[in-house]
Amino acid sequence: MDKRVASMEEAVRDIADGSLLVVGGFGLCGIPEGLIRALQAQGTKGLTVVSNNCGVDDAGLGLLLAGRQIRRMVSSYVGENKTFERQVLSGELELELVPQGTLAERIRAGGAGIPGFYTPTGVGTVVAEGKEHKSFDGRTFVLERGIVGDFALVKAWKADTLGNLVYRRTSRNFNPLAAAAGRITIAEAEIIVEAGELDPDEIHTPGIYVQRVVQGTAEGKRIERRTVRSKEGTA
Repeated sequence: MDKRVASMEEAVRDIADGSLLVVGGFGLCGIPEGLIRALQAQGTKGLTVVSNNCGVDDAGLGLLLAGRQIRRMVSSYVGENKTFERQVLSGELELELVPQGTLAERIRAGGAGIPGFYTPTGVGTVVAEGKEHKSFDGRTFVLERGIVGDFALVKAWKADTLGNLVYRRTSRNFNPLAAAAGRITIAEAEIIVEAGELDPDEIHTPGIYVQRVVQGTAEGKRIERRTVRSKEGTA
């Protein structure tokens, strides 16, 4: 089954207002830039987005924030986006902060069909408020729920027409977890080859998890935070 679609716009056309999206990437590495821009242009609103972070002000998921298209964000890190900060403090944007390892496991659990799991992370903090607690071997754990999205948006380096995906180096990050956790998974790939051209041992996400593949591009490397060091002996 050839899962290619002709354009980014076609790939996201049925993402409706109020959808829950699981989005791959870490910072600006391995994010589905083209799919995000297509959603921005489509104007879909009221979205709940589950992703490690929310990009920066003018890139990644930050583009959807700028258009006030995200209603609720489930993230582990939000420190690089001033728009995000303003919207949270003004009450425009709902925020659920989740410890990074817990977020990864919630997404993985959703993709594996596991409704919930117990973890010690967050016990005794605001993270655990209102959640079920249970003791195992004398240690307290808190129940966390798995996450399944209406859609998952991921970025791959290579894909084949059957939807098998290969990620490149650190851009793998949250992408394999996100790809398994969407009822409909849309993969943006820099290179698309015919079925059978990928070495089976290379494949990170089997095509059974992926419903659509769309041609993307290799975007120029963005610097998320520029840090400079003065020369020794100078201010």
